[in-house]
Order: sequence, then C-alpha cells, then structure tokens
Amino acid sequence: MAEFAAADLDEGLRRQLANLGDREVGGWKVGLTSGQARDSMGPGFRPFGYILKNRIFDTSHVFSLREFKRIGIENELCFRLKETLSGEVGRADLVDALDCVMPAFEINEPRLAAGASAADRLADNLNQYAIVVGFERWLDWSRFNFNAIEVTLSHNADTLQTVAAEGHIDDHFDSIAALARQLHRFGRSLDAGSHIITGAYTRHAVTEEGLYRGDFDDPLGPVYVEFR
Repeated sequence: MAEFAAADLDEGLRRQLANLGDREVGGWKVGLTSGQARDSMGPGFRPFGYILKNRIFDTSHVFSLREFKRIGIENELCFRLKETLSGEVGRADLVDALDCVMPAFEINEPRLAAGASAADRLADNLNQYAIVVGFERWLDWSRFNFNAIEVTLSHNADTLQTVAAEGHIDDHFDSIAALARQLHRFGRSLDAGSHIITGAYTRHAVTEEGLYRGDFDDPLGPVYVEFR
C-alpha cells in the first residue's frame, strides 16, 4: 500500500473545498470504503467529496454519452438526513438523524491522467459528477441488516455484476460518522436534507448506450439510469 503524507491529503481536501466555491451543495460522498479502493490512501482514511444540488437526479434520468470523454457508474446507497450532524457522532445520533435511504447510482467522470497524485485526486472531488436516486425507503435503522444486502447491476437484459455487502463495504453508519468527523475538521457539517453516498457495491465503465439497472435486495428495490 502506498504511503501518503497527512499534510498532502489535507491539502487535497482544502483545494477541493476551494474549487467548490459558493456552488450549492446537495450532499456528500465518503470515499475509499469498499473493494480494492478501501484504505488505498492509508488505513482508515475516509475522504469526503461534494455532491452539487443541481446534480441530484431521479431514477431513470437520461444522460448523453457523447458529453463525456470517460464515464463510470457505481451502485451505492444514498442516505438523507433530517437533522444536522457535526463532529463526533455516535450510532444513536445517526439513528435519530436519518430520514430515509434510496438505491442509487453514483456517476463518476474520470478527469485526471493516470498517475495523478492523491492530493490532485482529492482536489478533483474523487471523480464525482452526479448521483441518480431511486425511491425513498424508511427502515428500522437500529435493526436493519445492511450487511445482508446483495446488489446486481445489469445493462439492458444482460447481468454485469452481482456484489454482496458482507466483506466488501464498510458499515454505513461508521462511514457517515467518519464523514461527519472529517468535514468538521474543515469547518463543514452534514446539514439536514443532505444526501450522503457511502461507497460502491458495483463499478462499471460505461462505453455503451442503453439502460443500466441496479437491483438492491428488498425492501430497497431498483434504480435506473440511461445513456443515449
């Protein structure tokens, strides 16, 4: 595993927020929580990335594939808050603060050349472009077993990937707590109404037009995105 200086990682996050400027934030992502990406910038390092409010789309949104040089999709869970979280938060705080969860796609746009530094990757918002969210679900947050979830990604009628949560992705509550702590270090909070994505189940580089579907186990359901 590569070693990254904490000062360089902090520099990247500061540059990211400077690049954000006064644009309106609709939520945040917590990065490096799953699969081969987990801990790739250091053990336990969970960086944030911003989600612009005008790039939160409903399920079945259509993108033009020609608008992007490269584009990728990831199936994720998107949580929405009904209360603000900041700094050190416990599990009970999260249970009280959560409003709903939605099956989602993160739309990623790789914009940097191969070999870009960790600081540059953080400053570039970890490839984040948009999210597409499915229908809202209200669960028993203290009892629901997120670790039992399995997700299947398909393109038109063809199955591309099936990924189980267990052993693949961090506990979602732990990820949101880490996100709150990290943002607090930079003078930010997770505000009420924020959408939060907590890590990838599936990952796929989009090179073909068509309808992409992410199927989450019941009661979460499907989410769709189309490229033309």
